[in-house]
Amino acid sequence: MPNEKTLVVIGAQWGDEGKGKIIDLLSQNAEVVVRFNGGNNAGHTVIVDGKTYRFRLLPSGIISPKTLNVIATGVIINLNGLLEEIEEAEKNGLLIKNLYISDRSPLVLPYHILLDKFYEEKRGNKKIGTTARGIGPAYTDHFSRDTLHVGDLFDKEVFKEKLNYIYSLKKATLSSDFQLPPFEEVYNSQLNTFEKLMEKGVTITDTSKLIYDHIKAGKKILFEGAQGTLLDINFGTYPFVTSSFTISGGVCVGAGIPPQSINKVIGVIKAYTSRVGEGPFPSEIKDELAEIIREKGQEYGTVTRRPRRVGWLDFVALRYAKRINGFTELAITKLDVLSGLEKLKFVVAYKYKGRIIDEFPSSLNILEKCEPITEEISGWKQSLKNIKNYNDLPENVIKYKERIEKELETKITIIGTGPARDEIILLKDPWE
Repeated sequence: MPNEKTLVVIGAQWGDEGKGKIIDLLSQNAEVVVRFNGGNNAGHTVIVDGKTYRFRLLPSGIISPKTLNVIATGVIINLNGLLEEIEEAEKNGLLIKNLYISDRSPLVLPYHILLDKFYEEKRGNKKIGTTARGIGPAYTDHFSRDTLHVGDLFDKEVFKEKLNYIYSLKKATLSSDFQLPPFEEVYNSQLNTFEKLMEKGVTITDTSKLIYDHIKAGKKILFEGAQGTLLDINFGTYPFVTSSFTISGGVCVGAGIPPQSINKVIGVIKAYTSRVGEGPFPSEIKDELAEIIREKGQEYGTVTRRPRRVGWLDFVALRYAKRINGFTELAITKLDVLSGLEKLKFVVAYKYKGRIIDEFPSSLNILEKCEPITEEISGWKQSLKNIKNYNDLPENVIKYKERIEKELETKITIIGTGPARDEIILLKDPWE
């Protein structure tokens, strides 16, 4: 069932690459936008006509009124968080329609959030740096087969029976210093929120079948990834990762489609590197330059507002991301943030115990002891603001782009020159 009109957008680093902006651009010509992983621990920022939209569960295609938006089975859903997000979007003038949610999506319940905070506190100096949104504990319940799904809420008695069973399990396993929220409070809150979502026109359905039918019909379908490759639960810098499958293969398990349905995979890279929370970061910049880049690039978490750590562009990590995801083309964002810096650096390899490593280590113990080997390249002083044509870019920006293409053996087709929707240079239409 091949479809030449399916695009997947994946973050190539530790998230925060600017995927929301790229997805917003591509969704203007998409007929369906599918969010396939993560929960409201993710955050995509889109700026249109001076308005800033911050999406956590809503697909970024929600801005386009004609687009069908799908939250697929691989997304774990906090119903109260979703309702708040919809109400926030409505205040910003968005009309929320054509929103479909999988009836198989696992629910994030209040006790998951409490558990998340509880576990993180107990980790002491081994904190992971979670968003404390309950995502990890909710996925834990899902894989231990003790989860509740969105579709369970259609039958109040079934939902009550399942929730009561899970409560009995939690009470039997949790220590006395952890108090579950009152059963009736959780039960009533979920039912009330579910009904409010139905009143807003949200459709709960088998989204795998819905997506299949649109693929079969040859529709333009955009699959939206949350977080980034290096946060993948299997292939990221474990344990400093998220709890879902963030790579291109995650589309199949999250949306319920076969691999041959994927036509193109667009990797989004930031012109430098950033990450939130704990974990190894070989290319990290630790002097005052880090603060300059952080402030200029507004490197603060969309969901948590925590300051992000920043570093140079890391070719070792990016080559790994390309291998894992099979990028067919690339988009680069935030080149404008580097304007004014006289010298820039690339990380071309790592040094570990005196030997050179050019492959991303699978061992966290090795990675956290790696030292970056860098190459310097001249920067550019000119602002990129209002530059709409590729040939008008400063010469050193073009050299920067071409060096990335050479290292990754993949063409950059989308260039971000600023935060707004129209601050993009499109070298090739990915839908063609």
